[in-house]
Order: sequence, then C-alpha cells, then structure tokens
Amino acid sequence: MSNELTLQLLKEKPFTISGLFFKHYKEIGLTDQQFLILMHIQQFHAEGNEFPTPNELIERMTMPEQQCTQELKVLLTNRFIEILEGKGIKGDERISEKISIDPLFEKLHLFLNNKNVKKERNDTVALEGRIFQRFEEEFARPLSPMEMEMISMWIDDDQHAPHIIEAALRESVVSSRLNFRYIDRILFDWKKNGIRTVEQAKKHGEKIRQHHDKPKSFQTAGSTSGKSKHPGYNWLEGEEN
Repeated sequence: MSNELTLQLLKEKPFTISGLFFKHYKEIGLTDQQFLILMHIQQFHAEGNEFPTPNELIERMTMPEQQCTQELKVLLTNRFIEILEGKGIKGDERISEKISIDPLFEKLHLFLNNKNVKKERNDTVALEGRIFQRFEEEFARPLSPMEMEMISMWIDDDQHAPHIIEAALRESVVSSRLNFRYIDRILFDWKKNGIRTVEQAKKHGEKIRQHHDKPKSFQTAGSTSGKSKHPGYNWLEGEEN
C-alpha cells in the first residue's frame, strides 16, 4: 500500500450514525434500499455535497437510476427527507438546494417516544391488575363492584401509585384491620404527609409507632402480661391497637 493511500485512509472521517437507526428503521417504515439511500445521503453531506443527485448515488450502489429516483420520491412523499432552499454564503444570492434527512431523526424520535409511552402504559395496566389480585388474595374472596370502583378511584382520581396502594394494604394487614375504610384512611394520611414511596411510608409508620409507644416505657415489666407483639397503629382513630 502506498504512503499516499495510507495517508488518505487515516484522514478519511469515519461514517457515524446512531445504532438506533439500524435497530428500528424497519419499524418506522423504511425498506433496506431506502435506508441505504439515506445512509449514502448522510455520507455525501459529510463530504460537503448537500444535494447528491440520483446519478451520484447510484455510482456507489448497485441500484438502477430509475429505481433510485423512485425511492427518493417515496422518501420525500413519506417525509423521511425534505428539500430545503437557501442562499449561498458571502453575498452569493444564488438559490441552492439541500436534501435534509432531519425528518428521519424526527420520525425516529417520535417512534421511540411513543414506544416508551406504550410500554409505560402497559406496565401501569399490569401493576393495576396486580393490585386487584393482591386485594382478592388478602381478602380471600372476589372483590365486589363497589370495592373495585374504590380501588380505581384511588388510582385515577386520587393519583395514588399502585405500589403505594399495595403498601397501604400491607399496613392494614399488619394492623389486623383489613377493610377498605381503613386502607382509605392510610392513603389519605400518606398523601397529606407527602408519602410517595414505600420506603417513606415505612419510615413514616415507624415514626408514628415510636411516638405512641413512648408511654409504655413507664409500665412495669409485669404489666405487659408477657405480650411481645408490637402494637399496630389505628389510622382511623389516631391511636395504637
């Protein structure tokens, strides 16, 4: 290999494009041929040619010029590319044209955003379904329509996250007060105190129990009657069990 060719290879800028395009170009509606044309346009831009013609494109491809022209029309119609007009630099008033592939990036962004929203929606539906299942498991019976409606109101109207509702359910089980009114009161208290995570709910519950356990420290050892069970907190009355 000659020194001149080696120097040329070292100076040549690498072709770079996000791997997301290779992963998703089919899903956003591109064929293999159309995607390859777009990659060639990107490379021409890197070389300083803002408006490569079909003839210039096919010089680097095995595609016939007629097919290349047709594919460019499809890309333009489906808004994967657009033709922009502008004036030259340094006082040059001549109108120049450019093939922009910005719409391709916009389409990929929109696709990925919609995909993420759909995933989050599906995850939320799955979590909500789990909540109903957990309630039926703890109550050991199917939920009534009114109870199902109440859970839905906690989620939709009160904007309680599914994991917080499940934590409130566990709290009611620990307190041996398994009923919807009691769970609703727990959720009301947590929302009033800005509780948004299970960890925050746990610390909040421990803080309340510690506060209401303090008077017991003055009792004699015999007054406990040998009970070792940690008292629950009555969220309806604001006192321990």
